Amino acid sequence: MRGVNRFFSRWQNWVGIFLLLMYAILALTAPVLSPQDPKKPGPFLVKGQGKERLPQPPSMTNLLGTLPGQVDVFHTIVWGSSNALTFSFTVVFFTSLFGVTYGAVAGYMGGWVNNVLMRIADAFLAFPVIAGVVFFQQLLIMTITTQGGYLWNGMLLGLEDSAGEPILLQILFNLINPLMLSLILFSWMPYSRMINAVVITLKNTEFIQAARALGATPSSVIFHHLIPNSISPAIVLAARDIGNVVLFQATLTFIHIGGNSPWGELLFMGRNWVIGPYGNLFKYWWVFVPATLAVLLFGIAWNIIGDGLSDAISPHEI
Repeated sequence: MRGVNRFFSRWQNWVGIFLLLMYAILALTAPVLSPQDPKKPGPFLVKGQGKERLPQPPSMTNLLGTLPGQVDVFHTIVWGSSNALTFSFTVVFFTSLFGVTYGAVAGYMGGWVNNVLMRIADAFLAFPVIAGVVFFQQLLIMTITTQGGYLWNGMLLGLEDSAGEPILLQILFNLINPLMLSLILFSWMPYSRMINAVVITLKNTEFIQAARALGATPSSVIFHHLIPNSISPAIVLAARDIGNVVLFQATLTFIHIGGNSPWGELLFMGRNWVIGPYGNLFKYWWVFVPATLAVLLFGIAWNIIGDGLSDAISPHEI
C-alpha cells in the first residue's frame, strides 16, 4: 500500500497517466474522430484528389494540415495511436512472458542446467535486433518472390496469382511482421537474466522449502510462488520497453529498414519539407512536429510510468 501511495504522490506519474489516457482515448475513438476511407481503409487518408504536391496548412477541414499528396496528418496521428499500442503491447507481452518463464525455470533447475540456459541467453544478447530485422525482412522477400508475389511500398502483392498452397513461412509472415518477430526473438534476454537472479535467491527461502515439503510440484512452485514474488522488476522493465519499442519501430520505418509505424511513415513522407524556404524550420511545421511529438510523448509517458513503478517497489526507509 505504501508503494501505491508513493506512486500516486509524484506529480510526474500523473503526467504519464494523463498522456497514456490520451493515447488510449485516441485509439478507442479513432473511427469517430477520423473515419477511414471505405475504399482505401488504413492509417493514411488522402483528401481531395491528392494531386497537390505542396503541404497544406491546418484548417477547419484538415486540423493538422496535409503532407505532399494531401495525406491528412490528423488522421494518421489518430490511427497511429492504435497501431503503437497494439504493436508495443504485443511485443512486450510475448517478450516478457517468454523471458520471465525462461529465467524462472532456469533458476529453479539450477546447476549445469541453469548455466547452459543462461549461456544461451547470453549468446542471444550478442545478436543485435536490427540484424534480426534485416534477416527476417530478406527472408520475407525471398518467400514472397518464390511464391510468385512481390513487394511494393511494403505491401504484399501478386500472391493470389501464384500456384500451390502457401508455405509455412508465408503463413507466418502474414500473421506477424518481421520487425515484431525480431523484437520478440531478440529482446527477451534482459527479462530472463533479471528474473533468474531473483529466483536463485528466492528458491532457498523458507516459504519455498515449505511449499516443496507440502508436495508442491516444480511447476506449481515456479508459477505460483517464485514468479509472483519476483515479477516486480520485470513489470518496471516492461513499462519502459513499451515506449522504447514504438520509438524503435518508428525509427526503422523512417529509414525504411522494416516496421510499419504510421508515425514513422508520416515523418518519412514529410522529410523533404522539414526545412522551408531560406532555412525556415517553421514554414511547414505540421509535416514533422505532430508526428515527432506523438512518438516522443508516447516514449516519455511510458518511461515516466516505469520510473514511477521503480520508485514505488524500491525499499524505502520508514
